[in-house]
Amino acid sequence: MTAPAQSFRCPPAMSVTGLDHYNLRAPGPLLDTLRDFYVDVVGLRLGERPPFRSHGYWLYAGAQAVLHLSQAGPDESRVANVANTFDHVAFSCDDLPGTIARLRQFGVRYSSAEVPLTRQRQLFFDDPAGNGIELNFAANAEG
Repeated sequence: MTAPAQSFRCPPAMSVTGLDHYNLRAPGPLLDTLRDFYVDVVGLRLGERPPFRSHGYWLYAGAQAVLHLSQAGPDESRVANVANTFDHVAFSCDDLPGTIARLRQFGVRYSSAEVPLTRQRQLFFDDPAGNGIELNFAANAEG
C-alpha cells in the first residue's frame, strides 16, 4: 500500500509572479551542442552571464534569460531510478513559416497541432538531450 499523497492546500506563503528560467545541466560537449541548438534552431540569443565558478551559458528571449545551461562536473551523476515527470518547456513565438523553414533546414523532426477554440498553432520536437520543446504561435501567426 502506498502512502497517501501529501496535501499542499494551505494559504499561500509566497506570491509567484511568473517563471524566471529553467536550467539544463550537461557534460561539456553536450552543453555546447545544446547551446548551438537553442541559438541556431530555437532562436534564443546567447547573452551575458554572471562570472560563476562553473562553466555555462545564459540564453535569452528578448531581455529575459530564459534558459541557463550549466556544465555538469566530471564526477557528477544523475539519479536514474526515479520517475522523470518533465515533459517539455514551451516558448511563445512568432514567424511560424520562418520557424518551420529553420526546423527543416536543420533536419529537426517535429509535429504540429492546433489548440481547439483558440486556434493557436504549436510545434513539438526534442533537443539533442531528449528534452521536449513546444513552440506556440498566436492564431493570427502566418502559416
